[in-house]
Amino acid sequence: MARPKNVKHIFVTGGVVSSLGKGILSASLGLLLKSRGLRVAIQKYDPYINVDPGTMSPYQHGEVYVTDDGAETDLDLGHYERFLDEPTSQASNLTMGRVYKTVIDRERQGDYLGGTVQVVPHVIDAIKEKMNEQGKGGTLDVLITEIGGTIGDIESLPFLEAMRQMKLELGPKNLLNIHLTLVPYIKAACELKTKPTQHSVKMLLETGIQPDILVCRSEKPLSREIKNKVGHFCNLHESDVIGLNDCDTIYDVPLMLLNEQLDIRVLKKLSIKKYSAPELSYWRDFCNKVKHPKDGEVTIAICGKYTEYPDAYKSILEALVHTGAVNNVKVNIKLVRSEDAEENGGKSGKFLKDVDGLLVAPGFGDRGIEGKISFIRHARENNIPFLGICLGMQCASIEFARNVCGLAEANSTEFNKRCRQPVIDLMENQKKVKEKGGTMRLGSYPCILKEKTKVHQAYDKFLINERHRHRYEFNNDYRELFENNGMLFSGTSPNSELVEIIELKDHRWFVGVQFHPELKSRVRSPHPLFKGFVAAAKAYAHGERQLSLESVTLPLEEPEEG
Repeated sequence: MARPKNVKHIFVTGGVVSSLGKGILSASLGLLLKSRGLRVAIQKYDPYINVDPGTMSPYQHGEVYVTDDGAETDLDLGHYERFLDEPTSQASNLTMGRVYKTVIDRERQGDYLGGTVQVVPHVIDAIKEKMNEQGKGGTLDVLITEIGGTIGDIESLPFLEAMRQMKLELGPKNLLNIHLTLVPYIKAACELKTKPTQHSVKMLLETGIQPDILVCRSEKPLSREIKNKVGHFCNLHESDVIGLNDCDTIYDVPLMLLNEQLDIRVLKKLSIKKYSAPELSYWRDFCNKVKHPKDGEVTIAICGKYTEYPDAYKSILEALVHTGAVNNVKVNIKLVRSEDAEENGGKSGKFLKDVDGLLVAPGFGDRGIEGKISFIRHARENNIPFLGICLGMQCASIEFARNVCGLAEANSTEFNKRCRQPVIDLMENQKKVKEKGGTMRLGSYPCILKEKTKVHQAYDKFLINERHRHRYEFNNDYRELFENNGMLFSGTSPNSELVEIIELKDHRWFVGVQFHPELKSRVRSPHPLFKGFVAAAKAYAHGERQLSLESVTLPLEEPEEG
């Protein structure tokens, strides 16, 4: 297939309100173009002044998505990877903080020859330099750039100005803007209202940018009359007004946009003439399994510290969707506050009585830790399938130390610096680290799996690579004691110094991992650990629950995996 001579740029902006789904739109369009044989990458530009989201609270920003090369990035990069099945990197996420830092560093080095440093041209030129970075090298046909925030935000104006200048420099056949807006449905009037979209486009025009394509989010499908009306008010043909109404799952969005011919409009405007028919049969099959599973439902409790804001666990939630489809079950999520058990006198059973599996989520700090430990104990003693991720694995180690190994004062030095029995301790190379941002153990690291363990059965290989984000680790001084009491260290670093995975021999599924498996789950390749965890929950839900609740001391058979 003939390739475009130069990389084509698509910029996705948003208006009216935030959280309309620019990330899903960008990922969906990328998938459609990739399915037609084009080489596609996506990047995200965030207008906040933080250098990266690594030090931001999940309440402020949602989860921090970590790439293979150790970048702490926006959660939208997770959508890009899950939809395109292509890795992102440090270069895939740029913040205004990093732009300003680059410009200030250059000024300190004398790069501007004593000139006055200004937003125009210095900041804008630095942004354009970054915008072009991923497109170099001839490895891409299309580069999609999502600009965070909402039109009208002061912080994002430099990004918009850089886009405006690039369009003048590259020409309309090499760069286009897709603007995502809201067409709200007023229930009392039984009408879809276009005025917010008109005002959003007007604000974009004030920055000197005419959108090339308008995507309109709505509760209900847009009629041709509404598309025609929006087009007239926004200087667009009605065929360039794309409807995107609410759907059952985010994975339906690419198929909806395909039906609306968004990809065809993009290809035409960018003068890309050579492309193949889209191959999305696997995607349709996946969506069908998500919406119509054949083997019923399972309920997974996610115990965390930020359950009021589900975006804090976005990749975990999506990994459960992927592996629910593979196991042909619908995964219902029950979000459980880690403090619930603490407020109930340490009794966690009533919060888990209707669940088929417990996942204890990652996090930082000592708030809610005793609650997490209480939930883990209930899952261990009642043979409920359990998966602990990062802090969840560390809490499982503390619980096992206290209640099985007899270490009553076991804890982590993260929560109690004077802890007498620190089964979890600060990593040796972290003890002299002072700065918080970007200094943890970050990115992809290898792990060796032990034969004849649940995790080896799940992965079906001995060497794996998983993404990390932590400062604390299992204290090797306690390994022998744990092993003598039935704990398996089923995954370690290649030199055996770092404990990566723990599991229990005599439990249907009790696995804790120091890394973040949720970050590598994809539609095409659901993560093996989540697949095994959901399979165990499915077996537990379909016939084995009553036996395990009657007596956890009975010799139970292990459920089949998959």
